[in-house]
Amino acid sequence: MNNQRPTAAFSLLLAAALVFSACARRPAPVQNPAPATPPAKAEEQAGKPDPNVPRPPEKKAPEQTIIPAEAKRTAREADLFLKETEKDTATITFEDALNFYQEAKTARERGDLEGAIKSLDDAYGILLRLPDPADSYLIQEKENLRLLIAQRIQEIYAARRNPVVGNHRAIPLDENAFVQKEIASFLGPERKTFEEAYRRSGFYRDWIQEELRKAGLPEELVWLPVVESSYYPRALSTARAMGLWQFIRSTGLRYGLNQDKFIDERMDPFKSTKAAIRYLTDLHSFFGDWTTALAGYNCGEGLVQRVINTQNINYLDNFWDLFARLPYQTVRYVPRFIAATLLIQNPAKYGFQLPEPYPPLRFDTVTLSYPAKLATLSAALGLEATELEILNPELRQKSTPDRAYELRVPVGYGEKLLAAMSGVPKYIPPEYAAHLVRSGETLGAIARKYGTSVQTLMRINNLRSTLIRVGQKLQVPGRG
Repeated sequence: MNNQRPTAAFSLLLAAALVFSACARRPAPVQNPAPATPPAKAEEQAGKPDPNVPRPPEKKAPEQTIIPAEAKRTAREADLFLKETEKDTATITFEDALNFYQEAKTARERGDLEGAIKSLDDAYGILLRLPDPADSYLIQEKENLRLLIAQRIQEIYAARRNPVVGNHRAIPLDENAFVQKEIASFLGPERKTFEEAYRRSGFYRDWIQEELRKAGLPEELVWLPVVESSYYPRALSTARAMGLWQFIRSTGLRYGLNQDKFIDERMDPFKSTKAAIRYLTDLHSFFGDWTTALAGYNCGEGLVQRVINTQNINYLDNFWDLFARLPYQTVRYVPRFIAATLLIQNPAKYGFQLPEPYPPLRFDTVTLSYPAKLATLSAALGLEATELEILNPELRQKSTPDRAYELRVPVGYGEKLLAAMSGVPKYIPPEYAAHLVRSGETLGAIARKYGTSVQTLMRINNLRSTLIRVGQKLQVPGRG
C-alpha cells in the first residue's frame, strides 16, 4: 500500500546515495590553495557568523607574571647578602669588624639601641668568618674584640631594664640624712684622717682632673680616692684591694694592671687612675646613673644588678630606694663620697677650713733594665730613700725589676742616675714560697718555722697586724 513506511534497507540505500552525491560535487584539491577570504561581508549580511565556514585561530596575548615591588626589593637584598656572605675571606679584614663595633658605640651614644645591637651582630659575624690567624697578635685582638662585643651587648640589655632620666653626666649631690651623718663623721672622729687625705690629694689631683675631663666624666670623681684610700697609693684593704682606687686583683687584671713579684700596678697612681676611669665609664654605661655606678664600683656590678632584679619592678628607679639593701660598707660608701665632695666644695658652709694640699708631683723618667734597690739609687743621687719610693709606689720590693722599667726620678736627676748606674750593685730578690695558714697557727710560729721574723712576714705580705686567718695564703722566704 502507498501509505506504508519505508523499510530499513531502503533507508540505508537513500543515505548512501546522498553521501555519494555530496562527494561528486566537491571540487578537486589544488597544490597551493589560496588562503580563504574571511567571510566578513557574509557575516555582516547575515548578522551572525556562519557556523559552516572555518575561522582562523585567535592569537592570545602572552600571560605576564606581575611581581610586587616589595618582593623584587627583598630579592635584591637577599642577593646582595648572599654575595656578601660568599665574599672571598681574603677581602674581609679585622678592620671591618672594628668599624662595625665603632658604629655600635656611636648608635649607643645617640640612644639607638636596636641599631647598636645590629652593628654588634655584624661585627661578631665578621669575626666568625675570619680565618684563624697564624700570628698570636691577631688571635689576641680577636679575643679582646669578642669580649668587648659581649660587654656592650650586656650594657644595652641592662639599659633596657634600667631606664633612667636626667643629666647622667652629673653626679647628684643630695644632702640627705645619710650624707649629713657622714659629714658629721668627717668633721668629728675622722677629721685628722680626712685632712691628711686632702693634703695628699695635692700630689695627683690636677692630673686626675685633667684625665677625667678628657674622658668626659664628672670632675667630682677626683674626690673618690679620699673615701677609697685616703689618697694613699699603697693602701691595702681587708678585702685585699690596693692602691688609690682600691682595685681587687681580678678587676685590676681585667683593666690591664700588671701584677708580679716586682710590680703591682694597682699601686701606680697614674696607671690605676686610667684603669679606674675605664671601669667607671663601663659602670655608668651599664647602670645609667652615677650613684648606682659608684655602688657597683664598691661592691661589684653583679651584686648591685642582683639586688635590682629582686625588686617588684625589674629596673632601678631611685638609688636611695635600693642602697639600704646593699652590703653595709656600700651603704655608707656613696653617702661618704657625696659628703666628702660637699665638704671640699664648700667648707665654709660647714665651718671647716681645708688644709694646704701638697704640691703636685713633678718628675722625669729614666728607662732602666737593671734590678737595683731604691735605697741604693737614692744614696747614689744624694736623695732621701723615701723620695724615690713616693714617686714609684708600685715597686713591691722597693727595687727596680729585671726588665725594662720607666723609673720616676726628681726633675733634673735623670742624667745623674744614668751616670751613677755603673757603681750600683745588682739586686737579687729573695725567693718566696706559699704557706697556707692552718688551724692553731700564729704569725710568730710561721716565722720561726721558716727562719724569718714576724716583721718580715708582715712586710712582704702587706699585713697591718699580726692577725691571720685559717686558709689565708702567706708568702714566706723560700728554703735552699
